[in-house]
Amino acid sequence: VQLQASGGGLVQAGGSLRLSCAASGSVYSIDSMGWYRQAPGKQRELVATVTKGGSTNYADSVKGRFIISRDNAKNMVYLQMNSLKPEDAAVYYCNVYVRILPGYNPVNYWGEGTLVTVSS
Repeated sequence: VQLQASGGGLVQAGGSLRLSCAASGSVYSIDSMGWYRQAPGKQRELVATVTKGGSTNYADSVKGRFIISRDNAKNMVYLQMNSLKPEDAAVYYCNVYVRILPGYNPVNYWGEGTLVTVSS
């Protein structure tokens, strides 16, 4: 299974970016999909997750500004980031739980990350 994230870049504070992540390879189904981020010198932290059924969970720091969504037909997850702040700057990683065959337990995969820089 491969995860390809895109959409990072440089944006001014208050601006928006949309991250995308596509899962490919031996994918039978995908359970939870999510985004995490890691700023320099800090631990990786949860940003948002979305279940196969569409239930979402957000870190308090991004609630009301970020929106996670997924396209089950395309095996993709998105993160719409609005009202970006300098403290949102980090490498963003997509994370998915993939079942490669029916009845198999889900396996966790990480994407390589996409850099988001927010200028003040």
